[in-house]
Amino acid sequence: MSPVRKILLTDDDPIMRELASAKLREAGYHVDIACNGAEALQHLKQHGAELVISDLDMPVMNAFAAGATSFLAKPINWSLFHHAVKFVLRAHDDQRALRAARDQAEAGAKFKDSLMSVMSHELRTPLNAIIGFGQIITEQFDKENDKLHHEYAHYIVDGGRRLLNSISDMLLASDARSGPVTINESDATLREIVDEAMSGLEGSLQRAAAKTAVKLSTPDLEIFCARALVARAIRKLIDNAIKFSPKGVTIVVGAATTRNGSLAIMIKDNGPGVQPEKLSDITAPFSQLDMSSRRTREGLGLGLPLVQAIMAAHGGAFRFDSTPGEGTRAIITLPASRLRITSKPSQKVA
Repeated sequence: MSPVRKILLTDDDPIMRELASAKLREAGYHVDIACNGAEALQHLKQHGAELVISDLDMPVMNAFAAGATSFLAKPINWSLFHHAVKFVLRAHDDQRALRAARDQAEAGAKFKDSLMSVMSHELRTPLNAIIGFGQIITEQFDKENDKLHHEYAHYIVDGGRRLLNSISDMLLASDARSGPVTINESDATLREIVDEAMSGLEGSLQRAAAKTAVKLSTPDLEIFCARALVARAIRKLIDNAIKFSPKGVTIVVGAATTRNGSLAIMIKDNGPGVQPEKLSDITAPFSQLDMSSRRTREGLGLGLPLVQAIMAAHGGAFRFDSTPGEGTRAIITLPASRLRITSKPSQKVA
């Protein structure tokens, strides 16, 4: 049996109070009565109510100013009065359920963020040890010309690096979801950033038989940025080009200043491209064209969302376009305020 709903009826007209309260009690509601707004407010503080029905203009307190959410014109149509009350109560229940769901979702998100932060810290330390000692073992087997065990050790190092990258991506995605990514800025040249981005991709490029070309209009241009994060954004775009293209793909990494003085860094491939209707989907977190457990391509689907987050933290932009059958082009842009011109003016591009 449902609990009786509590209604507070407030009106300075005693006849209206009597009629309305009779109708409400007849419909099965528990009704309390107040003669003015101040009396109603005091009653609410002491006893509470799920619904307040009040005359719009009363002495001491105005119902509209107090935050009324629904209105009935006088003279009241009593046959519709009960239905109006039911409608407002249902809306109240829906709003309360939505608030509870929102609070639960926010609590769950905070818990996941906290867990991710702790897990990241706890996993990074052993993974760094696995990678470090794996590299030592790999070098030792290489000196001994033990190709079989050298290959096994290489798999350990490669697996450790991939897992560490995935953990770092999830932590960065968690930070980005709760607000702008915190960045530690310093000066770095464009060449240094691109070299850092390319480092560690040798194995992937070799396995994909990929051809690369780096074209920097001003390689010595200094950029005030979070060097590791910008390099990470470029690396993810190159990794995407490798991952979603057939063997033998050609990847071009280019950079030049634009007409408004910002720096545009482009990663372009001649792979199969992406259908226009799928472009918006692949920039969503944890999204790939195929995210099933049977997918042939590895990854969390966080690459492009992380590129967006990194650029947003730098006040920059990210653009991604593709033509099926002709390839894909990704462009990240850093604002002119982050550039330190130390050499001759760079070539201008559109």
